[in-house]
Amino acid sequence: MTTTPTLVTSPFNRRLSVAPMLDWTDRHYRYFVRLLTRHTLLYSEMVTTGALLHGEQRRFLQFNSIEHPLALQLAGSHPSELARCAKIGAAWKYDELNLNVGCPSERVQNGRFGACLMAEPQLVAACIAAMKDAVTLPVTVKTRIGIDDRDSYAELVDFIGTLVDAGADAFIIHARKAWLKGLSPKDNRAVPPLRYDVVAQLKSDFPTQTFVLNGGITTLTMAAELLTQYDGVMIGRAAYQNPWLLADADHIIYGANTPSLTREAVLERFLPYAKQQLTVGVPLKALTRHLLGLFQGQPGARAWRRQISTQAHRSDATLAVLTPPVAPELIT
Repeated sequence: MTTTPTLVTSPFNRRLSVAPMLDWTDRHYRYFVRLLTRHTLLYSEMVTTGALLHGEQRRFLQFNSIEHPLALQLAGSHPSELARCAKIGAAWKYDELNLNVGCPSERVQNGRFGACLMAEPQLVAACIAAMKDAVTLPVTVKTRIGIDDRDSYAELVDFIGTLVDAGADAFIIHARKAWLKGLSPKDNRAVPPLRYDVVAQLKSDFPTQTFVLNGGITTLTMAAELLTQYDGVMIGRAAYQNPWLLADADHIIYGANTPSLTREAVLERFLPYAKQQLTVGVPLKALTRHLLGLFQGQPGARAWRRQISTQAHRSDATLAVLTPPVAPELIT
């Protein structure tokens, strides 16, 4: 099955997005991804309300203008705090605010946010309503299809309906339930079975709402096929480990007439940014770690990764670390 992509007519579109991933989707990764795709919606790492209200905002919120369209993912459970953070995110010119109701880690649960909030739909609704009252930006929710033994479809419908009434603009659904006890966050991304059918039923039961499917999507071909059923798809770790899969996203998903680039050309375009970041004290390894998958599957890729991994952390390392070791073999 194939789908004809819709030509992009605005800078903000949820047809394809890269998932918020803690410690991975920082501003350096997002800048790099923007060299591969201009239209894919990007997300920040999860930022807690406490970190934003009591920490250094610039550390958590700064980004390069090239990163638009860009969503800020917030984690919290106090409506007033989320409203304040929403205003901060709007002032920093993010394009969307997203509430995390899907992370199952114990640390997140101890803070009373993430997936455990699925057990408190009225509280989540109050959080959404407070954020909507505070800003004019879209306010969306990233969630699961259930938690522990509270995984009936009736309870999920009640949860989604409550948030619709509160004004949620879109739902990003990780099509697995989460086990809050007994499974690690890593296992929660793989052990509970994927249930795309549940998300499809939600789309049928709430036809005027926007549903973005997340979980198990690893190629643009798969994404394009799923777009015949869902309003958008979100790719997670596959987009980090093999970033080149996003190189054709603007054409395949958005119908844009974009010129083809080689991996080397993308790397060359990243170097001026890397040079500028080094001048303000960003460690080289903080930049290079996001590039390790660029040449995945290409001749010489392993040697290139080894070169970066063994040299980028050194105090005397320079951007020469990023020079492909056998250039002719790496041209695609």
